[in-house]
Parts: sequence; structure tokens; C-alpha cells
Amino acid sequence: MLVVGLTGGIATGKSSVSTLLKAKGVPVVDADVLARQVVEPGTPALAKIVAYFGPEVIQPDGSLDRKKLGSIIFNDEAKRRKLNSIVHPAVRRAMLWGVLKHWLEGRKYCILDVPLLIEGGLWKWVGKVVVVYCSSDVQLERLMERDKSTREDALSRLNSQLPIAEKVQHADRVVDNSGSRKDLETHVDALVQSLDRDAGMTWRLSWLFPPWGLLSAILTLAWRAVSRSKKVKRA
Repeated sequence: MLVVGLTGGIATGKSSVSTLLKAKGVPVVDADVLARQVVEPGTPALAKIVAYFGPEVIQPDGSLDRKKLGSIIFNDEAKRRKLNSIVHPAVRRAMLWGVLKHWLEGRKYCILDVPLLIEGGLWKWVGKVVVVYCSSDVQLERLMERDKSTREDALSRLNSQLPIAEKVQHADRVVDNSGSRKDLETHVDALVQSLDRDAGMTWRLSWLFPPWGLLSAILTLAWRAVSRSKKVKRA
């Protein structure tokens, strides 16, 4: 099964692309959704968070008080790293199970929707990387409109993140979201068609004969890791 990493920058429209893909029946494993699920009441990750940060990070209904936790880690890098060491492995395991579920269903490809796909290095472990892009000017305008923020605040948020132009350097496919909603729908249609072609028919062999699928995945990822590294260095 072809695993496709989907990412973008703040206010580029990644969530819109993900929603359109889901509407077309494309299986999507959403890292943001999983990040909330792995800390729900009764989960091992939540128990670890409480053990380290204390019961004050839990709301009366037993759920995680994200605002309180955020205030605790805001200016404490050590505590932020500790939180990440609890949550990130749980999210990665959940993503893996999500991918395996779609493989067991006989899907020929699935989407991994991960905001920090490039920053976290996960891009090296997917078959294709799709980046949702818009120009920096459009990105700034959309962010200001969405958050009702000043130009200075919006620029500060953009400058704190990896520039979208750098993410594009890692992309196998770029979805340009600089235009209208209809333009985006057209681009997503083209993306689905290209993924159908990329998946081809060999996915059936991989599904029917798992050892072949595993070997094929290892060889493919190794080859793409080398080729992408060369591409990024040239860029």
C-alpha cells in the first residue's frame, strides 16, 4: 500500500485538502485527531502526563486541561520535551495502527495528514510527500483574516515555522492553493488521479503476499530516501 504524507504550512489549506480527500473516499490518518485521542481519559499517555505534571492538569470531567498544561510548558523547555516524549510516541503508534488498518482493508493507498511531517523527519518514511502550498503573501493574508490578528502577530507566527518554500523542496507532489475553492477542488481531483496511477496494480500482490510487500516497501523507502536527500541538497 502506498503511504502518502500530506503536509503544508499554517493557513495554506492543508485541512481543506484533507477534508476534500475524505469526501472522495480516500482513507486519511489524521495526526491532529490522533494527538487528541491518545490523551483521552483512561489512556496510558494521559496517566503518564498526570504522573509527571500532577492532577492539576486534569479537568473535573477527567479530560486533559490543555490550557493549563500549555501554561506549564510555555516557558519550560525541559517540561515541553517531557510532554513530547510522552505524546509523540503514542501518536506514532496510533498512526502506524491506522495505516495497518487501511492495509488490512485492502486499500491501495492512504494519506498520513501530519502538520510537522518535514520537521519531525517522518517524510523519510512515506512513499510520497504532498505539500499544500500558497504564496507567502496569500498565506499571510489568510492567517490575518482567520485569526483576526495584526500583520506583526501573523508575521511572527509565520517566521516561527519552517517556511513553506522549504517544505516544497521535499515534495513529490505540490497542491497549489493560491486560488479559489473551485481551483483547489480541481487540484485535489488531479492529485487523486496521480495517486491512483502511482499505486498501480502491484499493491494487490503486496496485500496478498505480505513478505513481498514488506521487502518492496523497504527497498522503495531506501531508494527514495537517497534520491530525496540529493534533491534537498541540490535545492
